[in-house]
Amino acid sequence: MKLTRRDFEEAVVSALKRLPRFLKKKMKNVDVVVENQASQEILSEMGLRSPLELLGLYQGIPLRRRGFYYGNVLPDKITLFQIPIESVCKTKEEVEEKVREVVIHEVGHYFGLDDKRLRQLESEGGSENAESRSQKSE
Repeated sequence: MKLTRRDFEEAVVSALKRLPRFLKKKMKNVDVVVENQASQEILSEMGLRSPLELLGLYQGIPLRRRGFYYGNVLPDKITLFQIPIESVCKTKEEVEEKVREVVIHEVGHYFGLDDKRLRQLESEGGSENAESRSQKSE
């Protein structure tokens, strides 16, 4: 299911607004952006072959690894990749739900959770399709 960039970005904003207030209050100096797909450089760094394998990416210093010295730095960055997300969805509602899942996953990385712990929390958290959780999101 293909959305316009504007509709996709609106889904991202909606997902961010739906985050729990206590998380949003702790998020500082983070840019959230949408790109079509991951660059070949990012894919190579991550050992991935296809840009469709990566739905989202957190780049930065996780909150729990920051010390007193942390400051005067560029924002951390959460990127959602529109084409890969759309490629695993059949309806607008599925795209919106997948965007929400990817936003939550990447925000989890911001707070210092690794993929193993995030997958554990995701599997405890509901009845979403296990296949959709297996899609790679860093």
